[in-house]
Amino acid sequence: MPTPETTHESSPNTSRRDFVKLGAASLAVAATQSARSYAKIVGANDRVGVGIVGCGDRMLSGDLPSFAANQKDMNFQLVAVSDIWKLARERGAAAVEKVAGSKVDMVRNNDELYARNDIDAVLIATADFQHARHGIEAVKAGRDAYVEKPTAHRMDDARDFLAAVEGSKQIIAVGTQRRSSPAYQKAYEYINSGKFGDIVMVEMSWNVNQPGRWRRPDVVPTLKQEDTDWNRYCLGVIKDKFDARKYLEFRLFWPYSSGIPDQWLVHQIDTVHWFTGLPHPRSVVANGGVYLWKDGRTNWDTMTAVFDYGPLDDLAKGFQVQYTSRFTNAAGGTKELYYSNGGMIDMDKQAVTSTGGLTAGQATAMKMQPNLLPSSSFMENGANGAAEPAMTNANMRNWMECVRSRKTPNASIRAGYAHSIALCMNVAAIQTGLKVTFDDKTQQVMAGGKPYAFA
Repeated sequence: MPTPETTHESSPNTSRRDFVKLGAASLAVAATQSARSYAKIVGANDRVGVGIVGCGDRMLSGDLPSFAANQKDMNFQLVAVSDIWKLARERGAAAVEKVAGSKVDMVRNNDELYARNDIDAVLIATADFQHARHGIEAVKAGRDAYVEKPTAHRMDDARDFLAAVEGSKQIIAVGTQRRSSPAYQKAYEYINSGKFGDIVMVEMSWNVNQPGRWRRPDVVPTLKQEDTDWNRYCLGVIKDKFDARKYLEFRLFWPYSSGIPDQWLVHQIDTVHWFTGLPHPRSVVANGGVYLWKDGRTNWDTMTAVFDYGPLDDLAKGFQVQYTSRFTNAAGGTKELYYSNGGMIDMDKQAVTSTGGLTAGQATAMKMQPNLLPSSSFMENGANGAAEPAMTNANMRNWMECVRSRKTPNASIRAGYAHSIALCMNVAAIQTGLKVTFDDKTQQVMAGGKPYAFA
């Protein structure tokens, strides 16, 4: 059920200042109440009680099944669902009972959720623009959290979330599940062994032919303003009037989402940061538009972006990441191709080949040695280690293990912060048409030589 939910409840007449005061007070109470239950789970075998924040499509079709696949082994149990839309709460609770076998309580908002003594951790899968703020809220309430991607598409939210997590003892994992895939882990080890050679280019794509992707035409008419809390949904950062499409089809509209970059780019660009150890691109340019599906959306249905990566102190070294995505033709599908002078890694096939490598004929002319990589596979016994739901299952389990061990998850907040920088640079390039850079000293996205203010 596609419903992005938020955790700040306020009436239309409640001022933001009053809301902040009320929210701070409730979080202080919640943190105190959770102290006993939180302390007991560290290094112990006691059951970990978990709450759901946002009963939307990603939660019910992705995170919930992955949680259920691991809950018995890890002794985790869902005990409550939080959603500001009554219909979504009810459908969420029904889904939990069906998939995870738990009868859960329904709460109207996260103030109520965090006031409970049986909530040790939360799963957060709300609208894209809400993730960081909901993550911060969980941290301040003393709860561990699995927070869906993107971590943030505004740099202020990204910085605030990073600071909150690193100033706490909470275990936060983000939803870039490739980091828990055995195939991607093997690719990381292979690249960092030096056997692949220097990366000279990366080509990534995510292509579909789906006019209805992220549309909810059957559901939008069922949502009325009186059924939810639009002010709470907007989190004080959006000033629009109530719009059921922007609530339920948020991926199509800025500033609720950036669409392609928020949803797809972050998964793939995250592997670039991981494989190379580079914290962010040196620059980004982008072009595209709504070329075909003119249904009122503001986020592009077609995008090409080019990311320049490499050492910040040596601009002569580096490589490009060419990223293309479209909703209008599925040819090419989803691809992640890494190139070196000796060949290629194809993460779709989980294979290393000599494709494009330096042949004997090409090398002899320059009095060089040929450079052709031997073929190899990252698959285990022919199994696809880079497919869903296996990756999400593995990432969820890793988070559960870290909740108990207090170790850093594979998909850590630092990984989320890195993909947020690339994402924010991409958004700024889309919105300005300029070449966008990043200032490491101020941790700000720069467009036209000035800090970019995200609208």
